[in-house]
Amino acid sequence: MIKILVADPLAEAGLQKIKDLDGVEADVKTGLGEDELAAIVGEYDGMIVRSGVKVTAKVLENPGKLRVVARAGVGVDNIDLEAATQAGILVMNTPDANTISTAEQTMSLMLAMSRHVAKGDAHVRAKEWNRKAFMGTQLAGKTLGIIGLGRVGQAVAQRAAAFDMKIVAYDPFYSGETALDGLVTLLGSRDEVFAQSDYLTMHTKLTDDTKEMINKENIAKMKDGVRIVNSSRGGVINDTDLAEALKSGKVAAAAIDVYVKEPPPPDHPLIDAPNTVLAPHLGASTKEAQLAVTLDAVDGLMNYLLHDEIRQAVNVTGLPAQMSDRDKAYMDLAYRMGAIMSRLGSGVIESVSVTTHGKSLESLGSPLQRQILVALLSPHFTTRLNLINVDAFANERGIKVEHTADLAASAITDAVTLRITTKEGPHEIVGEVFIDGRPRIMAIDGYQMNLEPEGEMVMILNDDQPGVIGLVGSIFGNHNINIADCMLSRKKKTALMALKIDGEIPSKVMDELMSHKPPISKVLPVTLPPIKS
Repeated sequence: MIKILVADPLAEAGLQKIKDLDGVEADVKTGLGEDELAAIVGEYDGMIVRSGVKVTAKVLENPGKLRVVARAGVGVDNIDLEAATQAGILVMNTPDANTISTAEQTMSLMLAMSRHVAKGDAHVRAKEWNRKAFMGTQLAGKTLGIIGLGRVGQAVAQRAAAFDMKIVAYDPFYSGETALDGLVTLLGSRDEVFAQSDYLTMHTKLTDDTKEMINKENIAKMKDGVRIVNSSRGGVINDTDLAEALKSGKVAAAAIDVYVKEPPPPDHPLIDAPNTVLAPHLGASTKEAQLAVTLDAVDGLMNYLLHDEIRQAVNVTGLPAQMSDRDKAYMDLAYRMGAIMSRLGSGVIESVSVTTHGKSLESLGSPLQRQILVALLSPHFTTRLNLINVDAFANERGIKVEHTADLAASAITDAVTLRITTKEGPHEIVGEVFIDGRPRIMAIDGYQMNLEPEGEMVMILNDDQPGVIGLVGSIFGNHNINIADCMLSRKKKTALMALKIDGEIPSKVMDELMSHKPPISKVLPVTLPPIKS
């Protein structure tokens, strides 16, 4: 039974979607404190949160069964990504689901502060009628500066264009002079955007580079009377500096939907600042967005738990959003190659090199490398390793890891070569996926073969001399162990046997085989899962 913890309120349709899945159950426990959450989180395979609950390092200190945390929304400021990654817990979000709602909220905030909507409403309700006190300004003809041209930034630009605004933007991940088919003029720095904008809106992650980028120094670079909107992250603004600029008139108005601490404390500097529109984080607060983020979070969570599909991952990069059946077959091959190598290589692993042969495997190199590392290292450590944390784990232990894409036309195409070096020497395995979709091991340490790696296997390295095959067969026969298949490859004066057997090899059989040294030099058992048809 897969258990899901729903730690923040979600749309009912999302909860029902979980309940409709066979073998899955959901517990709704909202409003939990850090200690309460830490005490129960290990009982669950997955957890869905919004922005309310805090998934801290303490919560993840003893993760138990927990494999994935899905954030129904964009920001993951409430999740300790480093702690999750170290624990091998996937963190995913739903970046597309509330894009339109957040963009519309940005536009509504721009309009509200430009036309004094909130003050005008309060004025009329107070039974007053002084229209001159609420002279506004129109958006048409004004320059809108956008910091961050991701999904929401682009959606805001498209809507602002409909208001006849001129749009300039800065995004370090964009190159060229324009974006969105010429709709947006790209500038070379934030300072250029600050200098040209009548309206300024931020749609960026909170990083060391963006933290408090709206501060006294940068506000001084802006036009007198600039209007500032923030529906991204509270931390991108120094609230005290903005409040002072509002009081001085340098900034004509500000519309804020997000705060460093939510709800903001009573003494928050913007609460008493003039010409502000303050909203209680309503960017994604539409029925449509709430439903969409919930359904996307549930889909992402269950695709990972049920099918090992990783989508919209926050703490792991380089993985395709979708994998074809052929991609999955190569990922399965990579796991089997790593598992065999974990038995073949002895001593401390110093380096791991993965080479993909063929252009079609180039983009799959990073996932294949991680999959190999998981299978290679897991038998030797108690830490739960997976695609999320294995790179960091290898790096911490000084293991040099590299991927090379061999795109040259050669006899070896669409293949994977795994090489490791240890203090005892190097080892190499070559694998392919055949047209039937089944993995094959084509070579082990230069011994050529065509082996389907599955089930109980034994690799025996021996001197190439008469009688060894008969010796091995007799020992297995004497212990009533059936040999289902045998691959034999010779190289110089040695040979490698790869045997498939019906059942696990007992330790006494291992001991008896090794008692014949020489000619037998190594006996390496490997257990692999069946190959899916």
